[in-house]
Amino acid sequence: MPSVLALFAHPDDIEFVAAGTLALLGKQGWDIHLMNLANGCCGSTTTSREETARIRLEEAKQAASHLQATHYHPIFNDLEIEYTQDAIKHLLGIIRKAKPTILLTHAPVDYMEDHMQTCRLAVTAAFAKGVPNYPEPRDRRYVEAYYGDIAIYHAQPHGNRTPLGQSVRPHLSVFVDEVMETKRAMLAEHRSQQQWLKESQGMNSYIQTMLDLGSEVADLFRLSLDKDPPGKFAEGWTRHLHLGFSAEPFDPLKDALGDLVVGIERELTVR
Repeated sequence: MPSVLALFAHPDDIEFVAAGTLALLGKQGWDIHLMNLANGCCGSTTTSREETARIRLEEAKQAASHLQATHYHPIFNDLEIEYTQDAIKHLLGIIRKAKPTILLTHAPVDYMEDHMQTCRLAVTAAFAKGVPNYPEPRDRRYVEAYYGDIAIYHAQPHGNRTPLGQSVRPHLSVFVDEVMETKRAMLAEHRSQQQWLKESQGMNSYIQTMLDLGSEVADLFRLSLDKDPPGKFAEGWTRHLHLGFSAEPFDPLKDALGDLVVGIERELTVR
């Protein structure tokens, strides 16, 4: 079966911006793989780093179970995600084993460094999947090179804006109304975050924030095409240029989900 890999920074990032798309792919029979690169250890004002990381790992596993997804353990502490060879190689091993046709990750420009570093690591690891001399072939920890095509999609930045406040309109809107209960249930598994997000980022309800952001992406459809959107909630995706990842441009997300995926921005094409 085809597979999709979601590589995001922190526990609950996937649920905010990607869980609906993943749930829809799951309904189409896709094999789902999820990884948060950071362990969430700083996401509390009441528990220690170690206890917070333990709690958040269990919450992430529970969230992944809603999709019957393969879940991979984090490799960094919060605010410590770095673009390193060890991290690239770790992610490369996951990509070569999961063999995803679709890779979902953060926007290249987002509100915090952990998100942007995760994006860089994901893109480089995806590029290296078909490089047989990386890492050195004698290192038996890594499976053989994988040459299948892969499409990378970048999620909306937090708040649907760049750090300087510019609104971001994605290439594609995936309307997720039919799986919103799954998305809501997955985010609700991250119970430890209610107090933290309220105190640190002013989110009185992280569930409501997720709904508001999804509604705003749906409204971007109206602003772009001057017609009513086909649903109330959407997740936005911007496709990475195909060069280095597939011989020709292709859009497996659209192919898999059909009318639920609507293009709202003109994409860069190479002629």
